[in-house]
Amino acid sequence: MKNHWHFLTNLRSFSAFAYDVLVAFLAWGLSFLLRFNFDIPSPFKVSLTDTVLWVVSVQAIIFIIFGLYQGIWRFASIPDLKKIVKAVAVAAMTVAALLFMTSPLIQVPRSVLILDPMLLLLLMGGSRFIYRAWKEHHLYGASQLTGQPVILIGAGELAVTLLKDLARSKQWRVVGLLDEDKAVHGRLLVGSRVLGDIGTLPEAATKFNTNHIIIALPSDSYQSRRKAIELANNLGITALTVPAVDDLMSGKVSISQIRKVDVEDLLGRDSVALDNLGLHALIGGHAVLVSGAGGSIGSELCRQVLKYKPSTLICFDISEFALYNLEQELTATKVSVKLLYRTGDVKNIQRVKNLLTEYQPSIVFHAAAYKHVPMMEHGNVYEALSNNVIGTHTLALACKEGNVQKFVLISTDKAVNPTNVMGVSKRLAEMVCQGLQDSSNRDDSITKFVIVRFGNVLGSSGSVIPKFREQISRGGPVTITHPEITRYFMSIPEAAQLVMQAGLMGIGGDIFVLDMGEPVKIATLAADMIRLSGLQAEDIKIEFVGLRPGEKLYEELLADDEHTLPTPHPKLRIAAARSADQAWVQALLTWIEATAIMDEAAVKEALKEWVEEYVGDVNAVT
Repeated sequence: MKNHWHFLTNLRSFSAFAYDVLVAFLAWGLSFLLRFNFDIPSPFKVSLTDTVLWVVSVQAIIFIIFGLYQGIWRFASIPDLKKIVKAVAVAAMTVAALLFMTSPLIQVPRSVLILDPMLLLLLMGGSRFIYRAWKEHHLYGASQLTGQPVILIGAGELAVTLLKDLARSKQWRVVGLLDEDKAVHGRLLVGSRVLGDIGTLPEAATKFNTNHIIIALPSDSYQSRRKAIELANNLGITALTVPAVDDLMSGKVSISQIRKVDVEDLLGRDSVALDNLGLHALIGGHAVLVSGAGGSIGSELCRQVLKYKPSTLICFDISEFALYNLEQELTATKVSVKLLYRTGDVKNIQRVKNLLTEYQPSIVFHAAAYKHVPMMEHGNVYEALSNNVIGTHTLALACKEGNVQKFVLISTDKAVNPTNVMGVSKRLAEMVCQGLQDSSNRDDSITKFVIVRFGNVLGSSGSVIPKFREQISRGGPVTITHPEITRYFMSIPEAAQLVMQAGLMGIGGDIFVLDMGEPVKIATLAADMIRLSGLQAEDIKIEFVGLRPGEKLYEELLADDEHTLPTPHPKLRIAAARSADQAWVQALLTWIEATAIMDEAAVKEALKEWVEEYVGDVNAVT
C-alpha cells in the first residue's frame, strides 16, 4: 500500500493524479448536464453540489488503491487501460452503494450512475493514449521521414511486433511488407501495406529505393526465408533478421536487436514439439547429471534441462575452463535450481561413484566423448577407444549399480557403417549400453539405457561453419575436402530437445534416430556463406583438398542391416540394431585395455571383428 502513495513525491505522477481528480469533477457534472439536456432542475442542482465532493473523493481513493499512478503515460498500453476499467467499475459500484444507503435524502438519477463511469473511461483512458501518440510522434515522427527505407518479409505476428518496435526507431522506415499469403496482400498492418509476395522484391526495392530487407518469418518458414535471402543476394540487398524465438522468450534479447542473416537461417527446420508434461515429470524436482557439460551439446542440454526445473543440475566435465565458461553463463540466468560444477574424468570409477552416491541423479545425459574424426584416426586410437567405450561403460555401470532411472548416451551418425575410429568407438559405446540392458531389468527401479543418434549440429566445436567463417574473414580460400561431400545438419537446441524427448520415451536398450531432414552439400553451404558475407563467388576461392583420414562422402543414420520403427514423435524413430550381451561387453573391455601397447594398424584390423560393418583403412596415413 505504501507504494500506491509514492506518487505524492513525484511531480509527473502527482500531475496525473490531479488531472484525474479534475476529470472526475467534470464527468460527474457532465453526467447531470447530459441527463437533463443541459437544463438541470433546481432540486437536482442541489444533489449535484451535495454529492460531487464526496463522490470524487471516493473515486480518487480507489484510483490510488488500484495503482493508476505507478505507470508512465508515454508508455500507456492495454494493461493500463484494463487497470483503469477495473478502478472505474469499482468506483461506480461503491458510489452507487453509498447513494443507495443515503436514499431518499439524496436523489441522483440512475442514468447519471451509468453516464459517469462511461465519461470517466473516455476522459482518463483516451487522454493517456492521446498523450502517448503525441509523445511518440514528437520523439520518433521525424525518423519516419529520415530513417533508411526497409521492406519487411512476413506479415504474421512476428512482423506485427517488429513493426510496433520499428515505429520508435530512428534508423529504419518501413515502406512495405511482402508475404506469400495472398489473403493479406493489399492489407495494412500497423500502418504499413502488404505489397505482394516475396517474388515481387525486385520491383518493390526499385520503387522504394531500399537496400535492406528484414526477415520477420517464424522458424518453420525456412523455404520462404531462403527464397527472400537468395533474391536479396542477387539484387545486392542486405538481408537482416530478428533474433531466434527462444532468445526472445527467454528475455536474453529484444526484437529490436536486428542482426545480419547467417547461414543457420538458411538451414532452418520445423520447430520441435515436446511432451512438456512428460519432461516435467521426468526432470522436474529431480537431480540431473550431464557429462561433457562444457561441450556444445552438453552445455545446451544443461540450458534445456533448466527449463524443466530440476532440483539439482550437476555439470560434469574434465575441462576446468569449459566448466568455468558454463558457470559464468548459467549463474547470470539467476535460476532457482541448485547448480553444481564438478571436474573429473568419466573413466575414473571412484569419482563417478562418489558423484552418483552424493547427489543421486535420476537421469544422466552422457555427452562426454572424443568426436574429432581425423585427430582420433592416428596417434590417438587407444585414447578414442578408452574414452568413448571404457568411459561410457564406467559411467553407465555406475548408474546401473546406483539405480539411476535413465542413462542417455549421445551417439552419432558416424557410428553407422563406420569408416573411422571415432565412429567405430561410438558404435561400440552403443553396444556396451545395450549389453548392460538385458531383458530382465526393464523394471522401473532399474536403469534404462537409451541411445540417441544424430548428425552434425550447427555451430558446434569442430563444425565446418566456424571454420568457413574464419577462412572467409581472412579472404579465403575456403577449403572443402570433396565437391560431392554432404552432411546432415540440425541446430544445437533442436538436438538437445530431441535427446531429452528420446530419454523420456526410451524403455531400455533403444537406439533412437533423429530426423535430420535433407542432407546439405558442403560446397553449397560454403557458397551460401560467401554470399551472406556480402562477397561474390569470384571474391573468395573455394579449394578442394581431398578427403581426410576416415572421412565419408555421405553420412548414414542406419546401417545396412538396420531398419527403423516409428514412435509417437514425428522426429524420432527407433533403429532395430544388432545388440550385445554382458559377456561380450566384458570381453571387449579386456581387449581395449590390451590395445594400449598394440600397433594402431593391428588395432584397426582387430576392430573389424568387434564391429563387422567397420571398413576403416588400416593403411591410411596422416
